[in-house]
Amino acid sequence: MTEMNAIARLLKPRSVAVIGASADAAKTAGRPVAYLRKHGFTGEIYPVNPRVDAIGGLACYPDIASIPGTPDVGIVLLGAERAHQAVRELAAKGTAAAIVLASGYTETGEEGARRQQQLVEAAGRMRILGPNTIGLVNLSDNIVLSASGALEMEHFPVGGIGVVSQSGGILGALLSRAAARGIGLSKLISTSNEVDLDLADFVDHLADDADTKVIALYVESVRNPGKFRAAALKAARAGKPVVAFKIGRSEAGAKAAVSHTGALAGADRMYDALFRQVGVIRAQTFGDLLDIPVALATGRRLRGKRVAILTSTGGAGTLVSDDLGMQGFETPAPDAATAEALRALQTGDHAVLDRNPIDVTLAGLQPDLLRGAIDILLGSPSYDALAIIVGSSSLAMPELMAGAIQDCLPRSDKPVIAYVSPHAPEVAALLTQRGVPAFAAAESCTSALGAMLNAGRWQEPRPSSAPVAAVPIDDLPTGSLDEAQAKQLFTRFGVPCAREVVVATPAQAEAAARELGGRVVLKILSAEITHKSDVGGVAVNLTAETVGARLQAMASEVESKAGMRPRRFLVQEMVGGGTELILGMHRDPLGTAILLGMGGITAELLKDTTMRLLPLQGGLGREDALSMARELKTWPLLDGFRGRPKADVEALVDAIVAFSDMVARLGERLLEAEINPVFVLPKGQGVRAADGVVVLA
Repeated sequence: MTEMNAIARLLKPRSVAVIGASADAAKTAGRPVAYLRKHGFTGEIYPVNPRVDAIGGLACYPDIASIPGTPDVGIVLLGAERAHQAVRELAAKGTAAAIVLASGYTETGEEGARRQQQLVEAAGRMRILGPNTIGLVNLSDNIVLSASGALEMEHFPVGGIGVVSQSGGILGALLSRAAARGIGLSKLISTSNEVDLDLADFVDHLADDADTKVIALYVESVRNPGKFRAAALKAARAGKPVVAFKIGRSEAGAKAAVSHTGALAGADRMYDALFRQVGVIRAQTFGDLLDIPVALATGRRLRGKRVAILTSTGGAGTLVSDDLGMQGFETPAPDAATAEALRALQTGDHAVLDRNPIDVTLAGLQPDLLRGAIDILLGSPSYDALAIIVGSSSLAMPELMAGAIQDCLPRSDKPVIAYVSPHAPEVAALLTQRGVPAFAAAESCTSALGAMLNAGRWQEPRPSSAPVAAVPIDDLPTGSLDEAQAKQLFTRFGVPCAREVVVATPAQAEAAARELGGRVVLKILSAEITHKSDVGGVAVNLTAETVGARLQAMASEVESKAGMRPRRFLVQEMVGGGTELILGMHRDPLGTAILLGMGGITAELLKDTTMRLLPLQGGLGREDALSMARELKTWPLLDGFRGRPKADVEALVDAIVAFSDMVARLGERLLEAEINPVFVLPKGQGVRAADGVVVLA
């Protein structure tokens, strides 16, 4: 039996055993049998309970061995101290998967972790969902394998959104919220402790599921990043957007010991990088976890940022327009031909049709007028999407309003969303069911359209094509390298560094300054002291005449501040006229990331950074490196802001690719690496690494 086959049987079993079923439907243990029957499961149900002969008219079996045949799935309702016995017996029967609801495993500590291991051993080759799970709900096929109280509801809208949650309670929350809003779901799975089947297994399965168009994830942590990346990429290639809400955003990222990069990266930024690279859209709020998928499930692509707002009520249109504008959308006035067509619809002077929001005050009461306006705006070359404000006038006849909007959908493939201005959940649900995602907050409209725009723009990252294997790395030392050694390593991989000379005495410093010519920088050279400026270990703008005296003064100052007298110094050409960036690497359980940001001593203060995870093989490609530079808030400084000369972006891209190749090639041996600053000089003059940190295992 293949793995996927087991997951398919788990989601669509022909027969279900319920171990520890109770005859009292009010108890948690009584719910699974009651819900299976209530929601229309047509397969065999085998309740197992030695103390009862029948449950709800179904024969009850004293033990698992007595069940006739092999159930596809076993729902185990026993406590943690006995669940493994049921799991062992189900596995012996050849059951495809067991759903273990009990808590009391790794979430409780060492004893729980031991029980969880016991569960794995008992299962053998049988798959396990849970433990500590609320189960799963397959709405596409009317199969409810769960004890969630949310299933007390009579009816759920069925649709194209699959949900995978690492929290059981959130599953019920999403199920009930979606039902109330008319949002159709396909499958809901709670993975919880993930002793076996995890988030990635179900993303992988739903990528092939004909009933699922969009996958929504509630994520506490990604336990197997490699598997998750592969599954998310599979979904992206299948044209199924994945939307993730990641909880735990405020945790402080593990501060790295030496470089700034660790403080700038942090665990949550790594999730941003992971999601971006595999095409996962990150939901910023819990509300977005339904708002975004319902918009994406329409299958409509947003090709630009111009939105028409059609309203019959003034204030609400301004709310939506204002929020869209805050997120970079445009709400341009209609072009002349569009305005003319709109005016022809409506005689009299009530309508304001030459600006946006487009206010057709009578449209709420006249479906034909509404249809005409929608058709004109969807046909207009001025707009990429349409947001319809549903005002209080629609409350009198919501069916008519929803029908008028729905009639126009087949004539255009542009996104159409609705903002329901009065508190009217039933009107919003009606519109959503008719294919027009309806929202109760202006911010939700913006989130939905923003996600539709991003979903259409994702491109699969291409790794670096540079041949890195040729660079020798067998002769490298271990531990913290001093600045000169670090830059020799960067140079070896093709990152250009500032010219410099290692010196020990004032006379050597003077000679080095003459050799380099022009102004120089003097620094202490120490593998122990990384943040040199904090202890007075950096002086700039020196000449051959002043460098010797400065060296002696610096040695004394550093000794008084750091408690050790520096023996070696670096005299470096002074690089001027460039933009300072920081280029670093950060490794954590999700993978290894390259970080690019505004550099210099204010790097940690300004936190203008962007990150990319390395591909599974090799370094970053040039497109990724260029898009990193363009993502910085300070990108205009590189691109000729206010008459500045344009920077050598080509050389910066080369340096990012070379640095990432070095990180990929050194692999686990490289604990930390950072260039801060790297100077990006004017076009044609290249880049220079002016300071570096490297720690090797």
